[in-house]
Amino acid sequence: MGEQQSLLAEQRRAVIADEVRRRGGVRVNELTRRLGVSDMTVRRDLDVLARQGVLEKVHGGAVPPADASAHEPGFEAKSGLEPDAKESIAREAAALVSPGTAIALSGGTTTYALAKRLTGVADLTVVTNSVRVADVFHAAQPGAERQAAVVLTGGVRTPSDSLVGPVADQAIRSLHVDVLFIGVHGIAPEAGLSTPNLAEAETNRCLVRSARRVVVVADHTKWGTVGLSSFATLDQVDTLVTDDGLDEQARAEVAERLRQLVVAGPQG
Repeated sequence: MGEQQSLLAEQRRAVIADEVRRRGGVRVNELTRRLGVSDMTVRRDLDVLARQGVLEKVHGGAVPPADASAHEPGFEAKSGLEPDAKESIAREAAALVSPGTAIALSGGTTTYALAKRLTGVADLTVVTNSVRVADVFHAAQPGAERQAAVVLTGGVRTPSDSLVGPVADQAIRSLHVDVLFIGVHGIAPEAGLSTPNLAEAETNRCLVRSARRVVVVADHTKWGTVGLSSFATLDQVDTLVTDDGLDEQARAEVAERLRQLVVAGPQG
């Protein structure tokens, strides 16, 4: 019986490792359904695989090892990480948007959550390099007078469903927006804003230059994380909207460098 249980455990862990490599991350609740085991069993398997260096545990799931600074998780994998924090951040960020303005939304799961809260804001012009964000506005059917005008850049699609590269860069360089809401892979005092995708870094630089005001939307797990390529310094950021998981030391560092810090509390 012990040998059979061990074999089953190895089979489970092989499946988990394959899912992490193939999809860029997995959620615990997905694994419990797929493998037909308890939450505790899945978490024990993740502990073993983390000790072996196969993956890194994160809140609610696992991603490939953090030392792969060039690794870019897919949209579905990232969407399962810190979902409550993203919704709280989206709520606070939406309050910064005024009717009749031109805004830009970068790719990412937090900006996607924000887009869903902006479909009722009147007379918006939305510039985005995110296929997912554009779909949110196109799928919304408010009154014609409230429908946002969406400008979707061209470009090459990344694992996170952003459009990047020379085509996207050229389109963005010709535009000017009131506010940019940008998601990040990582934000750190020295490295600033960063991403594991080199082409996305250049497109993000174009987005930052296009905006009169730059608002970063990032949950607390992004603080201290550094991707392969930096695309903006903290001096270029006006506002960080994050969640209340950000510790006091990090808040103090942000307050020293940014004009405004908005901390979103739990959703009521």
